[in-house]
Amino acid sequence: MTRSNAKKCLVGAVASATLALSTGALAATTWKIQSTWDAGTIGYTTFKDWCDSIEGKTKGELKFECFPAKAVAADNNGLFDAVRNGVLQGMNPWTLYWAGKIPATVFLSSYPGGPDQPHQWDTMFYSMGMLEKTREIYDKFGLFYVGPIHHDANIIHSKTPVNSIEDMKGMKVRLPGGMVAEVFQQFGVSTVSLPGSDIFPALEKGTIDAADFVGPAVNWELGFSQVTDYILFGPPGTMSVYQPVDVMDLTVNKRAWMRLSPELQQFVEDEVRNYSQKHFQAIQKANLEAMTKFKEAGDKVSRLSQDDVEAFRQAAIPVWYRWANKDKDAQEVFQIHLDYMTNEISGYLKPEDLEGYTLGN
Repeated sequence: MTRSNAKKCLVGAVASATLALSTGALAATTWKIQSTWDAGTIGYTTFKDWCDSIEGKTKGELKFECFPAKAVAADNNGLFDAVRNGVLQGMNPWTLYWAGKIPATVFLSSYPGGPDQPHQWDTMFYSMGMLEKTREIYDKFGLFYVGPIHHDANIIHSKTPVNSIEDMKGMKVRLPGGMVAEVFQQFGVSTVSLPGSDIFPALEKGTIDAADFVGPAVNWELGFSQVTDYILFGPPGTMSVYQPVDVMDLTVNKRAWMRLSPELQQFVEDEVRNYSQKHFQAIQKANLEAMTKFKEAGDKVSRLSQDDVEAFRQAAIPVWYRWANKDKDAQEVFQIHLDYMTNEISGYLKPEDLEGYTLGN
C-alpha cells in the first residue's frame, strides 16, 4: 500500500468512527431487564411498551431488552442474584420480595395500616429522603435502586360476604406472609401462603375460603369471578387496608449503572418516575373496566368501615416495630414513615398510639 493510499484509508477510518459516534453506534448499551409480571398481563404489556421506547428516546445510546417473569431467572432470590451477578442488568420486581435479605424493604412497599395513597409514598421517597436511604441500602448489595414504580392495591375475593374484620374470624385465607399474615392472624384468620397460579384451584376446591391477590384487572383475567362471589375493599377511596399501595421498582446492577454517562443516568431516573405514573394509570383504567365485568357477572362488593381501619392499624403497630427492629436500616426507613404518619397532614397516628414502642432495641 502506498503512503498516499494508507493516508486515505486512515482518513476514511476516522470519518467512519466519527459518524458512528454521532449516531450512537459505538456508544450503544443494551440492558436486559426482567419483570415479575407474567407475559400477557396488562402489567407486562405496559412495561414492554415502555422498555421498547427507550432506544428511540436515546437515539440508540441505550436499549432496554425486557423479559417476563421467570424468562431468565426465577422470581425472588434467583432474580436478585441474576442482577447482582450481571446476568441481567436490571429487574422490575415487587420490592417486598427482598424482605428476607433486606428487612427494610417491608417499608419500601405498602404494609398493613400504613400510608394508603400513592402520593404519600412519592412524598416519602422524593421529599423526605427515603429514596436516598434506599439507594444507600441497595449499594451494599452491588445494586442501584433507580426508583419506585406504582402498581396497585391488593384486594380480597371470598366465597361468603365479609362486612367487617370480625367477619373474617375462622376463615382460611390466602395472604402474603410476613407482616400481612401476622396482623390478620390477630383477628382469628387462618392464613395460607400460595403462589398466584395456585389460588384459582384452591378456591375452586374449597381448600381456602378467600384469597388476596392484586387488583381487579389481573384478578378478572385469572378467573376469580368463576370461583368467588364477593370482593372486599377498604372504606370509600381506599381499595385495601393491608396492601393499599403495592410498590414495584426498577433496580439495576451497580456496575452497569456506573457505565452510563451522568446524562443517561438522569434520563433513566426521570423515565422511571414518569413510567411509574403511566403504569399506575394503565392499571387503574383496566381496573375500572374489570369492575364492570365483575358486576355483570354478579359479584358483590363490600367495604370495611373506618372503625375497621383503626382496629387494623392498632393491631399492626406492634408488628411494625418488630419488623423495624430487625436491623438499623429498617429502623431508619420506618422512622421516615413515623414522621409522616404522626404529622398532622396525615394524622394517622397519635402520640398515645405509640406509647411503649421504641426503635433500636
